[in-house]
Amino acid sequence: MRVLLIGNRGQLGSEVQSVLERNHSLAVLGIDYPDIDLGDDASVELVFGGFDPDFVINCAAYTAVDAAETDEEAAMTVNGIGPRLIAEECRKAGAWLIHVSTDYVFDGTATTPYREEAQPAPATAYGRTKLVGDRAVQELLADSHYLIRTAWLYGIHGTNFVKTMLQLERDRDTVSVVTDQVGQPTYARDLAEHLVMLMDRHPQPGTYHGTNSGEVSWYDFAREIFRLAGADPDRVLPTTSADFVRPAPRPAYSVLGHDRWLQQGLPEMRPWQEALAAAFADGINA
Repeated sequence: MRVLLIGNRGQLGSEVQSVLERNHSLAVLGIDYPDIDLGDDASVELVFGGFDPDFVINCAAYTAVDAAETDEEAAMTVNGIGPRLIAEECRKAGAWLIHVSTDYVFDGTATTPYREEAQPAPATAYGRTKLVGDRAVQELLADSHYLIRTAWLYGIHGTNFVKTMLQLERDRDTVSVVTDQVGQPTYARDLAEHLVMLMDRHPQPGTYHGTNSGEVSWYDFAREIFRLAGADPDRVLPTTSADFVRPAPRPAYSVLGHDRWLQQGLPEMRPWQEALAAAFADGINA
């Protein structure tokens, strides 16, 4: 099988590449910007034509949530136009697509986990652009796609909350973290394994939520990071979102339900506490 991985140098894509390369029966092409331009149909067409994939995994995204508020056009190119061009090429090639999306397609006002079929209502430019791409994939590849929504992603590679907290633990006596935003920290290595599981097991197409299970506030997540780093969790001080106003509002509740995995006879991802401990064992650092 021939697998095209788009966005292979990112936090998630680099992990997916590692998982794919363990299977020596796969022909894998990993590619990222500038070798593919997701705003240019000719660029996307050239990559597909030169490889002829059976499966495509799209991990590429414009994820600068605050910057998207003032540059929605740039975000739309990668998050909205790019997935449409990829889906069009998949349809021509007869290839399946795994497309990674986000909890930001929801407004974060729920009080119970968002089910896979919940109605999106993005409250940010980032969320709006991602939803445009999601709908293009659903429209063009109704019977040959997996749309995976994730949240609070962190990993060994790239910049993320865990690495930031580890750096602040070294640099400051205390750090203030919000208590009124709740979600699901998700280890990129775990998500990569589950994306490839979809390709291997080939369950019914549609939307799946790719997050570690359980829920926690940013504050309690930071305390656990400090604890695992051998630092005093009481150095993490509670605060609220009102003290950290940002251009793009953060969802108060970003917990995603995992019913679809279970319905398809597949395991949901392990609890976030176990995943975080594994990330430390794997050598995550600032």
